[in-house]
Amino acid sequence: MCIDEIRLFYMQFCMDWRSIRFDWNRARAFLVTAEEGSLSAAARALGLTQPTLGRQIGALEAELDVLLFERVGRGLRLTAPGLELVEHARAMGAAASRLSLAASGQAQSLEGTVRITASEATAVFDLPPILSRLRETEPGITIEVVARNDLSDLRRREADIALRNARPTDPDLIARLLGESRAHLYAATSYLDRIGPLDGPGAMARAHFIGFEENEPFLDGLNALGLGLTPANFVALSACHPVHWAMVRAGLGIGVMTERVGDAEPGIRRAAPWLEPFRFPVWLVTHRELNTSRRIRRVFDFLADEVAAVLASEGTPAQPS
Repeated sequence: MCIDEIRLFYMQFCMDWRSIRFDWNRARAFLVTAEEGSLSAAARALGLTQPTLGRQIGALEAELDVLLFERVGRGLRLTAPGLELVEHARAMGAAASRLSLAASGQAQSLEGTVRITASEATAVFDLPPILSRLRETEPGITIEVVARNDLSDLRRREADIALRNARPTDPDLIARLLGESRAHLYAATSYLDRIGPLDGPGAMARAHFIGFEENEPFLDGLNALGLGLTPANFVALSACHPVHWAMVRAGLGIGVMTERVGDAEPGIRRAAPWLEPFRFPVWLVTHRELNTSRRIRRVFDFLADEVAAVLASEGTPAQPS
């Protein structure tokens, strides 16, 4: 092969780093802003101030000599060039996530941070004592708990490990079924004494209930059991399950909680002990690459044992009504 052929091969198959005319950190700022829809939301996601993020976007537009966004009310909308470029930025973001996952999967240290995501109720009522025991055995591991009722994206490193109530379908995720959790309708004893016996489905229509922000699925589920409720039965709503439970404890009405929490709460009893419990599976999930990290594997295995033991303890008899 002559020198000219070698030069041509290099030009065709090797990256010309001098042709990259922008800061990759600014490309990340552009991508997150496009996905969040506003500078304020993107700044929160990146842990930056809004002016700093705005300067990064402006600098990228200057480097590329193109307008990426236009303002629409309080939000931002991608321009035509921005729409085209954001797909390339997404590909860069996906590659960066894969690199981060692969690097994390090679980590062999038992020191560092592991991020766990779980529902608000699990994060508030179940995880703290388990994490306290983990701390005793692994003092070098720092746990960050992400309490949210929607699903975190493990591919994008929103969490390393997730506790979920549905089996994941992503083939890159490793999932272990830990058992089954049970929930019941509960109310403060003072409320139940005041309203009188709720001795069957027909009696529930005169009771007050605590619902959720998106309440229709909860209402439909209760009515599928023959309770005959309407939106008027719901005297308070909250998107936060611990707030929902606090209102139940305060005597506002009937709400739902896991058996292990509700049965142990003083001044609370099952509002409809004749109802079968609500049952849902509990899955422990991590990304396949992260499962090769000693630190994440240690936390995964510890949670698997501890949560499975907690679930196995459920099934105690209902409290008398």
